[in-house]
Amino acid sequence: MMRSIASSAPQRGIAAIVGVGPKLGRSIARKFAHEGYTVAILARDLGRLSKFADEIAREEKAQVFAIRIDCSESRSVREAFEGVLSLGFLEVLVYNACQQPPNWHPTNFTDIRLDSFEKSLAVSSVGAFHCAQQVLPGMVERGKGTILFTGCSASLNGIAGYSELCCGKFALRALSQCLSMEFQPLGVHIAHVIIGGVIGQPRGGQSSSSTASLRTTSFGDGSMDPDAVAQTYWQLHVQDRSAWTQEIDLRPSNPPRFC
Repeated sequence: MMRSIASSAPQRGIAAIVGVGPKLGRSIARKFAHEGYTVAILARDLGRLSKFADEIAREEKAQVFAIRIDCSESRSVREAFEGVLSLGFLEVLVYNACQQPPNWHPTNFTDIRLDSFEKSLAVSSVGAFHCAQQVLPGMVERGKGTILFTGCSASLNGIAGYSELCCGKFALRALSQCLSMEFQPLGVHIAHVIIGGVIGQPRGGQSSSSTASLRTTSFGDGSMDPDAVAQTYWQLHVQDRSAWTQEIDLRPSNPPRFC
């Protein structure tokens, strides 16, 4: 199911943000909408997603589409991207989906159920595989496009009690590296963004365009401002192709010890 929040005619391509919640995903969608993109936001909860679409469309005077997707099911991914690709040329894919551990508490390895482990792998890595397969042919045909994958500290190091998360994120990082080697020579920028901290709430509800204020604001609890992180996603997209980043590690200036 797809819901359209329409305003002015699109000036740029389509940006699809997969895995949109109230923090980072929403901030990334808002940033690309602010820059003139028609934005498709995708997640499982269509009701909440539609509220985000209304909010972003109103604030940024943009065209936003809310599309339901279950990244663990290949059929759902195909159907969702049929809707996305019907909007026009997809220029940007951000894969931000993740099967979060319950309450982010560690789980003893012997207590992990196989179906839970497989679900985490399906969302973190297999879903990214399916989404990338949907969009890469069109990007290659046009000789341009950007795919950004969201990783975390678990992408780099195994963490006791987080086998499900780590295995899925390790695989996502490998996928990003393989795709960048294969498709960057064809004009598609592919990068892996490591979020080395806890994403908090936007600071003061500032617009994604307020770059100067984002640079100077500090946050004492060590969490990361999703609007500031979204700026990096935008900067990756607009990089000159003579100096493309393949992986970037973002951390707060005063990170909690587990980051």
